[in-house]
Order: sequence, then C-alpha cells, then structure tokens
Amino acid sequence: MQHTIPTTRSDIAVLGAGIIGVCVALKLQEQGRQVLLIDRDHPGAATSFGNAGLIERSSVFPYSFPRDWSTLIAYALQKKTAAHYHWKALPSLMPWLVGYWRHSSPNLYPAAIAGALPLIENSWTEHAPLIEAAGVSHLVNQNGWIKVWRHQDTEEASLDQAKQSLAYGLSVKVLSKVELQIKEPGLDPDVIGGVHYPDSRQIQDPQALTTAYLNLFLQRGGRFIPGDAQSLQRDGQRWQVTTVEGPHSADAAVVALGPWGEDLAQKLGYQLKMGRKRGYHMHFAASDKAPQHVIVDVDNGYALAPMRQGIRLTTGAEFALRDAPPTPVQIERLEPIARTLYSLGARLDQQAWMGSRPCTIDMLPIIGAAPRHPGLWFCFGHAHHGLTQAAVSARLLAEMICGRETFADPKPYRVDRF
Repeated sequence: MQHTIPTTRSDIAVLGAGIIGVCVALKLQEQGRQVLLIDRDHPGAATSFGNAGLIERSSVFPYSFPRDWSTLIAYALQKKTAAHYHWKALPSLMPWLVGYWRHSSPNLYPAAIAGALPLIENSWTEHAPLIEAAGVSHLVNQNGWIKVWRHQDTEEASLDQAKQSLAYGLSVKVLSKVELQIKEPGLDPDVIGGVHYPDSRQIQDPQALTTAYLNLFLQRGGRFIPGDAQSLQRDGQRWQVTTVEGPHSADAAVVALGPWGEDLAQKLGYQLKMGRKRGYHMHFAASDKAPQHVIVDVDNGYALAPMRQGIRLTTGAEFALRDAPPTPVQIERLEPIARTLYSLGARLDQQAWMGSRPCTIDMLPIIGAAPRHPGLWFCFGHAHHGLTQAAVSARLLAEMICGRETFADPKPYRVDRF
C-alpha cells in the first residue's frame, strides 16, 4: 500500500536563507505571517558568508561602471587589481555589461543614487533592533571604515566623493597622514591620506549574524526546512515547493535566492537583465597592531577587514560565469600589496573563499511582485550591498506583501522596470 506524504502549509514560503531571505522571513513574521524558510544549504553559507561585513550607511553612491578611456583600457588589459575577467564569459555577460555601462552615464546614474538612498539611509536603523533582539551586539564594530590612498589622482577622486557625501548628511572626516597614523598605527607610513566614514558599522562575522537572525526567527515560531527552491510551481491558487519533509504549500512565495534568483525568474518567464560579480576573500593572522577599522585601498581596489577569524582581505570584482571554477588571481596579486599596507601574518585558510554577487544593469535591487504570477514576490539583486540593504529591503517587501503603507516608494525596484 502506497502512502502519500502530507502537504504542509504556511502563509508564505521564503526561498533562500542568506541574509536577505532570513531578514524577509523576520520582517514578515513581525507582520503576523506564518513563514517557512527554505534553502538547499546551511543559512548564510553562500554569498552572505564572504564580504567585508560593512553595513554601509555611508555608501550613497552605487558602484558604477568606469566611463573614462584610460581606466577602461587598463581593465581590458587586466592591469587593474580591482577587477579580473574571463574571456570565455564575456559573450554571455556583454548584454548586462553594456546595460550597466549605459546606466552609469551622467544622465542615468542620478536615478541609481536616488533609488539607493532610502535603502542606505535606513540600513542601520532596520538592522539595529534585529541585532539587539538576536543578542549579537558583540559582533558589531562601531568604528566605521577608512578609505586610504598613496597617489594624487585617487586622492582627488576620493576627496571629491567625500565632499559630495556631505550633501546627504553623512559624517565624513578627511584625515591627514598624521591623523591616519593615530587612528591606525600599523598602517604603511607611505599612505598620504584618507577619509573616515564613521556612520557605517561592521559585522565581524557575517555568517554568525545570519545564523543569529535565523535562531531569532525560529524562537519566534518560524520554521526552516531544507528544500529545492527550483521546484517552485503554481498549485491552483497557492504555491508549492519540494522540501526534505515532502511538499509544502503556501499562499505566497518570496524568491530571495541571490545570484540564483534569476534562474528561477527566467524559468517563470522573466528576463531581468542581470549579471554577477564574483569576489574572493582570504584570512590572515593579525599582528599586535591589527586594524580597528575596515581599510579600503582605493589605489588597488581591495579591503582589509578585522574579523573574528583574522584579518580578511576581500577582493574587488571578477567578471566570470557564476559556476565557473574559482580563479583567485586577485588574491594572489593583492596579497603582496596588502602586506605593504598592513602587517599581515600567515594565511589562515587553505584556499580562498569565492562567492557571487547578483547585479542588475541599473545598480538597484529587484524588490516587488512578479507581475504575471499572483502571490509571487522577488527580493534579490543587491550586488555589493546585500548585507547593508537586507533588513531595510525586507521591511519594504513585507509592507508591500501585507498591504501596508510603504516607508519608501517601491517603484525604482519593481520587477518589470527592465
């Protein structure tokens, strides 16, 4: 006699348990919804695991595509450590790269700033109560981050951006060489200046934060079950997905799959014009003069972040296919440069970690309803700012799903804007 596995039910199934998905689950839970969180892997083990840990309240300017020919030629010739690319990936990436370049133009880039602004402005105020409730305030480094340089051309660009930041009410402190050495005694004395952005906070173990948020969600009555997000399908008026405990049915579903979100969206007929930037990190033992801030070397496009695991060197962007084998070229090129900036001990990882950032052509995330599928919602495409924008994006989406007045205009993030 064959037994049928019963179908479990919830109000909303959230697909993806990275920092975005866990925050969405928490914010929907706060609205009184019964939520099931589904992921094929351990929460926070993919893209959310590797970054500098910054909640970048100060990053009001999205990462744009270079427009000047000298920089473009340097990138094309693989002479800039801030970026690396795979030749074989360029044909498939080209439509996204062209769109990204176009939206970085003087005419369109202001729209990216305006769209990012409400998410950046509310980034910390939405994370802060969750961090306190989850009991992980000890993970927060309150010191902000410092941009440093050794060359005059990067100094001019950095000071210009610092000046522009003041118009958005940010705290910005230009540091002299002497002031830099006081704040960071272990810094290379050849560094000629820097800019301190104290409004940002740093999480010194991003995966631990995601795990703490997950535990808070479970304590509040939520459920997490491993499952296959790609199995999502419409079942009458509801959505059904396959889990290790059998089929699960929900009134609504949220796709929060990061760099895998486009796969499911495409399967359902949505062309989102997305690309991916891969990134790497490596941990090093700290000296007695370990950095107290996240240090960003703008000349070379990398960051050194003080983490519980050691000093984390994070790279810029690698333009490659999402699932191509790792090529940690940037780590190998940057390590000797980073060792001149700060005293780094031995490598602590056997191999470099690699992750993939989901990026849209207009530098804004996709947050909103799937227009042709009632009850289906998207929340992914946050590029470099997944951790920063996770809680605030979750709040916006939860307000939309639950029919509340939204704290910001959701139109810049709508699914059908492409």
